[in-house]
Amino acid sequence: MSRSVFSRELHHKPVPHTSWCARDHRCGLVDHRSADTIVKLPGHGRFIVTRVLGRDGNEYAEIRGFVRLHTTDAGARWQLGELINGLHRLLGYLALRRGVVRDGTAVGSGAPRPAIERRAA
Repeated sequence: MSRSVFSRELHHKPVPHTSWCARDHRCGLVDHRSADTIVKLPGHGRFIVTRVLGRDGNEYAEIRGFVRLHTTDAGARWQLGELINGLHRLLGYLALRRGVVRDGTAVGSGAPRPAIERRAA
């Protein structure tokens, strides 16, 4: 007897809503999605960014984009190449790095951290 390849999809435990999820049709049983944030450059394109809590417990930024391409093949190919290079640089910039916080300061660098120094009253 063979098992369906889809049977694993039905056995995930539901994940509770997060404080930022849209709490509507965008949320599934095992992932949650925020409302879309749309960034537009009229006449040129737009990007839609959605925060997602995935079934693996990690949060992701889902990015969908539309860019108006040049009317010539050579121009469109150049734009696509630049888009791919730009996305590669963006991912490299945003990549999580062990021991680095948002502002680029290394953890344990000796930078003042007042909340750690504070004692309970």
